[in-house]
Amino acid sequence: MTKTTALECRSLIRALDRATLATRMAGDPEQPYASLVLAACDLEAAPLLFLSDLAEHTKNLKADGRASLLFDGTGGLDNPLTGSRITVQGRFKRSDDPMLLDRYCRRHPSAEVYRGFKDFHLYRMEVSWVHMVAGFGQIHWVEGDKVVFPEDGADALNRAEEGIINHMNADHSDAIGLYANRLLGLDGVGWRMTGIDPDGCDLRRGGETARVGFDKKVHNAKEARDELVRLTNLARNDD
Repeated sequence: MTKTTALECRSLIRALDRATLATRMAGDPEQPYASLVLAACDLEAAPLLFLSDLAEHTKNLKADGRASLLFDGTGGLDNPLTGSRITVQGRFKRSDDPMLLDRYCRRHPSAEVYRGFKDFHLYRMEVSWVHMVAGFGQIHWVEGDKVVFPEDGADALNRAEEGIINHMNADHSDAIGLYANRLLGLDGVGWRMTGIDPDGCDLRRGGETARVGFDKKVHNAKEARDELVRLTNLARNDD
């Protein structure tokens, strides 16, 4: 396992907005249960889920917080088994952090309507291991703290994130469009920024999501601005 492998695992968690959640049935722990969930992550890349108490998987997690998430990065490949996917193992714990819920709802705007529901709660995964398969012979077990970890000095970015996103969407929507159209080769107008973290920023257009990676880590509003300006200039010169 190399540092690059751990960073690729981290990138998949950040980039993919859905996963398969595997839990153990509350009434019969010998029986596995798999379900589709919409996922986000915090600035450390720890997975976040916003779940209804009525859902079977939530009942299972309340009985036993241990679970796995499969993040599938093989979309669009002729042979999906040649692509990258990771199984993230760990334990889910409920979180009442409003900033994490804000981050989740920016990633998934459809979740906003459920914020006031008493039977919906946010859960954060404490990751123990990540199993990566990236094609034949490219199989690795990675310790959780090599994939999910705090960036030194990134607390300032955490506090500034909402303001950066609101500013970009309100005043620099043209730049966001350039990121999507020119840097990522995606079609369409109306792309919006939904998140920014030390490694990159997240975009959304309707049901489509995308991610723009940074060349270097950012830890505060100034560093984020400098990197976003660099990306804008790069996109404008990409003729």
